[in-house]
Amino acid sequence: MARGKLRIYLGAAPGVGKTYAMLSEAHRRVERGTDCVVAFLEHHDRPRTEVMLHGLEQIPRRELEYRGAVFTEMDVDAVLKRRPAVALVDELAHTNVPGSRNPKRCQDVEELLDAGIDVITTVNIQHLESLGDVVESITGVRQRETVPDEVVRRADQIELVDMSPQALRRRMAHGNIYKPDKVDAALSNYFRPGNLTALRELALLWTADRVDEYLQQYRGEHDIRSTWQARERIVVGLTGGPEGRTLIRRAARLAEKGAGGEVLAVYISRSDGLTSASPKELAVQRTLVEDLGGTFHHVVGDDIPQALLDFARSVNATQIVLGVSRRRTWQYALGPGVSATVARESGPDLDVHIVTHEEAAKGRGLPVARRGRLGRPRIIAGWLVGVVGPVLLTLLLTSVWNTRPADEGPGFANEVLLFLTLTVGAALLGGLLPALAAATAGSLLLNYFFTPPTHTWIIADPANVLAIIVFFGVGVSVASVVDLAARRTHQAARLRAESETLSFLAGSVLRGEDGLESLLERVRETFGMESVALLERGSEIEPWTCAGRAGTARPIERPEDADVDMPVGDRLVLALSGRVLPAEDRRVLAAFAAHAAVVLDRQRLQQQAGQARELAEGNRIRTALLAAVSHDLRTPLATIKAAVTSLRSDDVEWSEEDQAELLASIEEGADRLDHLVGNLLDMSRLQTGTVTPLIREVDLDEVVPMALGGVPEGSVALEIPETLPMITADPGLLERAVANVVENAVKYGPENEVVLVSASTLGDRVELRVVDRGPGVPDEAKERIFEPFQRYGDVPRGAGVGLGLAVARGFAEAMGGTLIAEDTPGGGMTMVLTLKGTAGRPPVPPDLPAHFTS
Repeated sequence: MARGKLRIYLGAAPGVGKTYAMLSEAHRRVERGTDCVVAFLEHHDRPRTEVMLHGLEQIPRRELEYRGAVFTEMDVDAVLKRRPAVALVDELAHTNVPGSRNPKRCQDVEELLDAGIDVITTVNIQHLESLGDVVESITGVRQRETVPDEVVRRADQIELVDMSPQALRRRMAHGNIYKPDKVDAALSNYFRPGNLTALRELALLWTADRVDEYLQQYRGEHDIRSTWQARERIVVGLTGGPEGRTLIRRAARLAEKGAGGEVLAVYISRSDGLTSASPKELAVQRTLVEDLGGTFHHVVGDDIPQALLDFARSVNATQIVLGVSRRRTWQYALGPGVSATVARESGPDLDVHIVTHEEAAKGRGLPVARRGRLGRPRIIAGWLVGVVGPVLLTLLLTSVWNTRPADEGPGFANEVLLFLTLTVGAALLGGLLPALAAATAGSLLLNYFFTPPTHTWIIADPANVLAIIVFFGVGVSVASVVDLAARRTHQAARLRAESETLSFLAGSVLRGEDGLESLLERVRETFGMESVALLERGSEIEPWTCAGRAGTARPIERPEDADVDMPVGDRLVLALSGRVLPAEDRRVLAAFAAHAAVVLDRQRLQQQAGQARELAEGNRIRTALLAAVSHDLRTPLATIKAAVTSLRSDDVEWSEEDQAELLASIEEGADRLDHLVGNLLDMSRLQTGTVTPLIREVDLDEVVPMALGGVPEGSVALEIPETLPMITADPGLLERAVANVVENAVKYGPENEVVLVSASTLGDRVELRVVDRGPGVPDEAKERIFEPFQRYGDVPRGAGVGLGLAVARGFAEAMGGTLIAEDTPGGGMTMVLTLKGTAGRPPVPPDLPAHFTS
């Protein structure tokens, strides 16, 4: 079964008349005898739209109940059962009520199309999914109902329903769109002239792109190669030279003269990859063309003029902009050049602009890579073999065989082979140019010294003429093949090294390895540089700052100070100093630069994530603090308030025992309140980083007894040896930490069980252990109990705000110590406070009997 056809009326804004246009099309089809029904339509009580429904068959809607209300949706089953030729479905982007056959109406339409039913539907430009953010920024309204662009793009026909903003506002004012009570609000908000103009432009541009797709599809289906000048498209041919910037700007000015002009910059490289332009210059030109609203394209082709023309015709270009050739005058003997060839072959459908520039006729020069590929020693050896070798060979042959009869010489054929050997050797050592020099010198020397009549430039025997010509041709051919093989071998080795480097980089990116400094050090080592720096700036007018560097040489402060700089975007540059890199090395450098940018972004994202976690933790603590203030702090306040109110009451005469009990309640509530406020203040100091410990040497047996003032007498047993070394700590912070740990142990331990506080040495550390016989804590909760506002188990709300252990650990870490929780053998929990001990302690005299001291 053939799939149905989809026709969409695309509205520039609500109220432009897309539903009216759809109904008009339905009436035209019904008059022609087409079976057309209205599957779903919303007329919104608009009289003219409602009148257009007369004479059209309507499929009854399906009723659905949702959250106590009844809604109507399109009955897909009924439409499929009716099987009309054409179905009208309004509001393609609509979201169906839960319980419908499909979540979205566009899915209902897909079912009708799959069943072979043609569908005519409507949608507004603001409902396209890709334009949601743009529409929201223009109108301030986020469209909740959207339709994927691909659904609309697949339509067989799209008809734009447009109306000027002024006409649409007049229609609105006349009450043809909304009811009178909503007109003023609509005109002053969504239907402002600026909003409508922007929506209209979006609709026109989107439809124009879709029309262009239809045109390209039609040209491809009908194999149309000629240019249809429906729209100005200007192709700029780039060579990678500095003149490219001038060409791009000139093309941009040409595009501005025609409405809707488009600039396409294209760089064509050869398929063998042995010649390439400067990646840095191409990156700058790519940024320039994109800033001017154009696009950049990279095409591979051995025939540069033909590849350029093929690209221009494939994109339906109307103009080509090329620069005047940089070749010198004598080089035109080798051919007319790219510009002249393109102008000759362009035909009548393409206009070719040849633009002058400052680099014209200055020549290209030899690529750095060709000279540096074999190394200076080999190139020098090649020139010596190619130039000096034929001379030495001539001297050898003439001096050896001059004393002998001519018929006893090696013969002209062998002499040619000897000179050919030198030519091949020059090609193997130095490449093409030394081999050409050897072939030229050998031909001249063979002619002058070895072909009769000798010592003249005349050749008597035609066979010798042919031999010299063949020698030169073979020498040039062999030299070319050897040079090409050397270049290909060099390219293969380099590509292998590049692939290994890029593979390593890709793996490190996926694994999230390498810090910025280590990556820059790897760049320095890979390319043999003295120093490497990653420079960045916020804008074009701000100075450069160093995000990271490697190397001990002079630091690089600006890209201009570097020997090599590789831009990464507009505000990031990888700068290297030490030597100038050839173009083929810059390809790998570009990958390193991109990786450095990724590493820098990852580091900053990690920092931002850490800051976000700190902010989230702070917010959590503040929220818990509010909860504590609202309940835990009010409990002791309520106790104090009730006791004071009772004491001040004149209606009751309190006995001395009652007054003492009420005063004790006040004192207990005040102590509890003081303890809670103290912990809150301590936690606040820890969170803000304002805890500054005053470290000095102190004895544990001086601090620990003072920390037990808040626990009942007899609930704690101390075991602190007098021989224990002194510790380095802040006495005040240590006292608060020990007090919180001991009070926590007493609070959670059994009522009649004594908490043991003991101390011992472990290497250069001193451990204070607080042992209780309470219920203990599972291993998975041992770290959680040190978090702020954590109370383990079914502790009553009035037992505190859960800050004691968090404050104790914070103070311990501020003094350079640790606080951990361990299981007590036999049941319970042991808190271990570890602090740094001093180097020594004055000896303590033992308690000896009196007769030993006399």
